[in-house]
Amino acid sequence: MSEITQAGNTQDGKNQGEVTQGKVSQDEIAQREITQREITQGEVSRTEAAHNANGSIQRSQDSEQRIFESRDSASQTGTTRTASVLADSAYTHEAKRVRRIIAQGGNPNEYLKENAWEHKVGIDPIINRRVFELDPLPSPAQVLGELPLTPADRELVIESRDELRDVLHGRDDRLLVIVGPCSVHDPAAALDYAQRLSKVRAELEDDLLIIMRVYFEKPRTTIGWKGLINDPDLDGTNNVKKGLLLARKTLLDVLGTGVAAATEFLEPTSPQYISDAITWGAIGARNTESQVHRQLASGMSMPIGFKNATDGSVKAALDGCITAAQRHTFFGINHEGRAAAVETLGNENCHVVLRGSSHGPNYSAQDVAAAMMQIRSVMPPDSACAHGLIIDCSHGNSGKDEIRQAQVVRDVAARLAQGESGITGVMMESFIEGGNQKPAPLNQLIYGKSVTDRCIAWPETDVLLHELAAAVRARRARDRR
Repeated sequence: MSEITQAGNTQDGKNQGEVTQGKVSQDEIAQREITQREITQGEVSRTEAAHNANGSIQRSQDSEQRIFESRDSASQTGTTRTASVLADSAYTHEAKRVRRIIAQGGNPNEYLKENAWEHKVGIDPIINRRVFELDPLPSPAQVLGELPLTPADRELVIESRDELRDVLHGRDDRLLVIVGPCSVHDPAAALDYAQRLSKVRAELEDDLLIIMRVYFEKPRTTIGWKGLINDPDLDGTNNVKKGLLLARKTLLDVLGTGVAAATEFLEPTSPQYISDAITWGAIGARNTESQVHRQLASGMSMPIGFKNATDGSVKAALDGCITAAQRHTFFGINHEGRAAAVETLGNENCHVVLRGSSHGPNYSAQDVAAAMMQIRSVMPPDSACAHGLIIDCSHGNSGKDEIRQAQVVRDVAARLAQGESGITGVMMESFIEGGNQKPAPLNQLIYGKSVTDRCIAWPETDVLLHELAAAVRARRARDRR
């Protein structure tokens, strides 16, 4: 399951090389005053994780630290892996100093000028005037080696991707349903939600192919919380290494419940760390015209949905599908985290997602018919794109209002029951509690409530999923007449 993407993935998550660390003098080590946390070796079992999610979920530093414990690889090697990559998620002393200077309105260049690499190699300080290197991140190979998919995880990803392709091409008449939080900010709540969804998924699997939204990166119109990977503590400290590891661990826990995962790909290198665990990927409305993201989609091993642009343009998403189906060569990183030229093979499983726009919704039967006519005029008749599209019931289609979103879901369900064609799936934003709240550290938040867009509460979600399943059964009965 190797990826040929912006960063050239490893096969089966195995570590294929270590990044050689530069030698640091003892004086520099002393100056930086780097402190390392001790962590417990071994694996936190998913049984324990499930207990924490269903019982009294602890948010202390001790429970958070368990996220960074190495998963025991004894089942494959018979030995316990050294947690070299996961041992410390804190910034080094030097990185903290740089961030402190920036926060105080100062210029770190004055602090760094004697120690900057440009100075050491004789380059005049005319570059990197507005960007500062913090701590290096571990390579994709290191992270996937420390936090690998289990055999059961890999089987789930393979099977769910195959099922998804069948649904997208019309070989499976089930309805695709991508449902879950607008964004993950609390891994414990995400696992709690996954366990609830797992029971419904099993109950309705004859009618619905349910995949959970597990979104870690949030594109912003201007500024705001950028997601778990960028700011896992929700306090502006932007500890990316911690967020990256936390995101991968969350995905593994979700897969452990038997639920496949979907996400939006935003940063062009982050897929290298998580894409092996993803069944469906999205390119968002703000990036659907981006060459970088179209190239990225062309190398991904799972189906990708391109959303219509924020102004409502379906052509932008359609052009994305056409572009992503082709081969591309571009700058990326390899499995060791080094810059590399990468080449993709093209992704024939891309499709359009209608998500509404700044001008209003586009989920009506007329909107779907118009979009499908436009798509089929240029796409091969046997392509996933030409078979049907996905309706995102949130965002511009509901004005980001969870009550209106539920109404949109019911409208689509009624049309499906009447035999409307061209709709392959729906997307819903749903969490344990309805509505949303402003981002803040976890101990200041309501458990299971979104910190980004407003979400449908779990009890209503359960009802809506059953209504969608009933609509699929009604459509089948209608087709048999």
